[in-house]
Amino acid sequence: MDAKKIVLLVGALIIAVTTALLARSMLSSSSAPQASASSMPVEADQPHVLVATKSLPVGTILDAESFRFQPWPKDLIEQAYYLKGQADPVKLAGSVVRTAISAGQPLTQGGLVKPGDRGFLAAALGAGMRAVTVPVSAQSSVAGFVFPGDRIDLVLTQSVAGGGDGEALKVSETILRNLRVLATDQRMDAMGADGKPEVRTYSNVTIEVTPKIAEKIAVAQTIGSLSMSLRSIADTASDLDAAIAGADVDLPDGASPNAEKAIIAKIASRPVDRGSTYSTGADVSRYQRSSVPAKAENQGGQMAGTGAQITAPVAVRGPVIRVARGTSVTEVPVGGK
Repeated sequence: MDAKKIVLLVGALIIAVTTALLARSMLSSSSAPQASASSMPVEADQPHVLVATKSLPVGTILDAESFRFQPWPKDLIEQAYYLKGQADPVKLAGSVVRTAISAGQPLTQGGLVKPGDRGFLAAALGAGMRAVTVPVSAQSSVAGFVFPGDRIDLVLTQSVAGGGDGEALKVSETILRNLRVLATDQRMDAMGADGKPEVRTYSNVTIEVTPKIAEKIAVAQTIGSLSMSLRSIADTASDLDAAIAGADVDLPDGASPNAEKAIIAKIASRPVDRGSTYSTGADVSRYQRSSVPAKAENQGGQMAGTGAQITAPVAVRGPVIRVARGTSVTEVPVGGK
């Protein structure tokens, strides 16, 4: 190839590159002002509606992290939506979801039941669940730091006398775990007048349980005293791992990821009445018992094959006469009265 052709080729490449750079700079400089000018008025005039930040199944108690305001097209605004400037999100905390809401879907006034509204407690209950009220004291209710929506364990404390003469066995047992709190006294929300959680003592706690657990709680209240222990949010994950390890999770074949997620979430939130733990007085103090007092031994006996009781409180000497009265046999010394 001669020098003339090489010069022409290099010149053509330089012209092409220069043209491409000029076209790119012209397009970027002309489009940027248009984008900023057109987006600002839309953002300022666009309404904001309250949407769910996560999937909210039926019976979910809302908290401050369950929703947020998000821009929404004017043409799609419904009258039932909660609009920014018209709705107070603080007052919605503690409400219960009546109809399932997907993540990103607007919250509607008909889809929520506020605390104090008729049917609030029934809406808060899951399918097949029951509401049970348990009396508590300031000491047994974590000093009022248990709020609706929290999860607790129920502890039964009792004294077992047994049949002996010794001191009764003192024992405390965690009989139920992962119970959801629905209300404290007549309060179904934890917010005060300023919109912040208000800590105060109460004498009754309403919890969500299965029908079988409701029966167990009724019996437990007649046995001893009940107290609550507040569960950590992280405990739910550990219980789920235990359920998976114990083959309690039965996922159907061909289930979609959403269906599997719903099944796992249901298992993680269910009350547990198995695998209880306990502590006796001996675990706390060396001067306390670790077992139930044994029954006193029977000083009498039975005649072999007859079932007749022989009362022999004292040893006798010399010949005796056995006097039978029904099933009772008494030994009387000869010459005695």
